[in-house]
Parts: sequence; structure tokens; C-alpha cells
Amino acid sequence: MSVRVRTYTLADYPGLLQVQREAFPPPFPEELLWSKEQIRSHIETFPEGAMVAEIDGEIVGSATSLIIQYTGEPHTWAEVADHGFIRNSHQPDGDSLYGIDLCVRPSFRGRGVARALYEARKALVRRLGLKRFLAGCRIPGYHQVHEQYSAEEYVEKVKNGELNDLVLTFMIKQGMRPLQVLPEYLEDEESLNFAVLVEWQNPDLKEG
Repeated sequence: MSVRVRTYTLADYPGLLQVQREAFPPPFPEELLWSKEQIRSHIETFPEGAMVAEIDGEIVGSATSLIIQYTGEPHTWAEVADHGFIRNSHQPDGDSLYGIDLCVRPSFRGRGVARALYEARKALVRRLGLKRFLAGCRIPGYHQVHEQYSAEEYVEKVKNGELNDLVLTFMIKQGMRPLQVLPEYLEDEESLNFAVLVEWQNPDLKEG
């Protein structure tokens, strides 16, 4: 069963919303799901970064990205994502693609949907000649061991394969490497509001 990735349009909004509703069911607040105005802003601001995944014509996942100039400065999701609208944070002349969202319908997980979306993002980085792909990665396993390890220690143990994290371990398997821990990145009880900035470098360009 092949996964097709394409850019989404405003006509895809019902399907995009359904993906989010299934991935983030109640008690997740409905008002935090993508609004039609946010989707419109993604399409108008940076259509190449607005991706949807389909299987047999059915929308099963989505991913949204923007371009930034990477400085290494700590940041929150709201700052880098312009509270989900991207219009004020997208930098067309920047050097890095930044993923602010990736969502897969639970009934289609394990079928390569997320992998296909990440591969499409990597392909976009190469096509645009950007230096890297970046994303703020959740660490949902951290709350279970936070009394034993700092967030930095936890990330290092996951990186070394000593611990497994549902999200960060997957990202590492996609060829991404942790760069820095970001405190208060996003309200996330499981991650204790931490995230890890992860990077995939464009192999077409020399580092530096």
C-alpha cells in the first residue's frame, strides 16, 4: 500500500481536521486543532511546506513546515510557528526548513506515513538548496524518569540507545541528530514542556 505525498489546498481542510481529531481526541482541546485560517495562511505563505499524505486517495497524515534562518537561539513552538500561522516567522531567504507539525491518523500508523512525510521534507530541503531540516521533537517518555535524569541526560541516553523514546528514537532512526534541549517549548505534560531540537543536514552541501 503506497503512500502519496502532495501539497495540500484549502479544499483539503475537512480531511486535515479529521486527521487531527483522530490523532488528538478529547480531552485535547478542539480549539488547538488547525483552524481554517491557519491552513489558509500555510498555503499562502509557503505552499511547498504544506504537505498531506494519502493512501488510495484518502488523507491519512499531514505535515507543515516553514523556512527560518537558524541561529541556535532557544525558542518556543509559538515563536517559531507564529502561533500556528507562520506568516510572521517564515523567512524565505533563510537556510533551514523547520517542521512545526506532523500528524498521522492512528489507524494508519505503522504503514510508513510519517516516514514518507519526512522523506518529502528532506527532498524539499535538497530541492531548495537549504542547509538542513529542523524540528522541535517531543520526548514523551521523559516524565517516567525525570527524577533520575535531567532532560539533557535523558536525551543523551536515548541518543546512545540506552533508553527508548516513542518520538525521539523514531526521529533518530530518520537520520536526525539532537542539537539542543528546549525548555518550555510547548505545553506537554508527558515531556514536562521540554522538546529537543533535531537536525538532518543536507548531504548535498558541505557542513559549515
